[in-house]
Amino acid sequence: MNPMQAVRLEKVTLNIGAGKDQAKLEKGVKLIKVITGIEPMKTVTNKRIPAWGLRPGLPIGCKLTLRKQPAKELLKRLLVAKSNKLSWSQFDNRGNISFGIHEYIDIPSVPYQPELGVLGLEVCISLEKPGFRIKRRKIRVKPIPPRHQITREQAVEFMQKEFSVSIEGAP
Repeated sequence: MNPMQAVRLEKVTLNIGAGKDQAKLEKGVKLIKVITGIEPMKTVTNKRIPAWGLRPGLPIGCKLTLRKQPAKELLKRLLVAKSNKLSWSQFDNRGNISFGIHEYIDIPSVPYQPELGVLGLEVCISLEKPGFRIKRRKIRVKPIPPRHQITREQAVEFMQKEFSVSIEGAP
């Protein structure tokens, strides 16, 4: 196999959306800190939506991005919470996978916290190949050519090989 075609884990992002409920937001921040040991950042709105009670600068969620080895270790724990099963529809055509965990107590080594109650989170996984730097560099930024993009089948194969994930609902 061509080493430039090898798929690898780029990042794992944890996200909890709270809306305008600040108490839920603080619980979400504590939950991500309990799971990873790292303080997440708060996300804020840019738009004003009076019907929803949103205004610019209002914190509405929290997120944390992990890369390299810490991301791989965390992802193994998060997949155990999903019984190492993912659905075909959770993969997109660009090498991204996303799934939700309904209750954080399903994650191994995360004890129940009475002050948090029952809370869930969203997990987004991004995959890449060597050479994807061309879309992020400062000089001569270029799109990834179609022949070098990650297909849904390659993402499924990577997850099965690296993390022993079974895929449900594959065509």
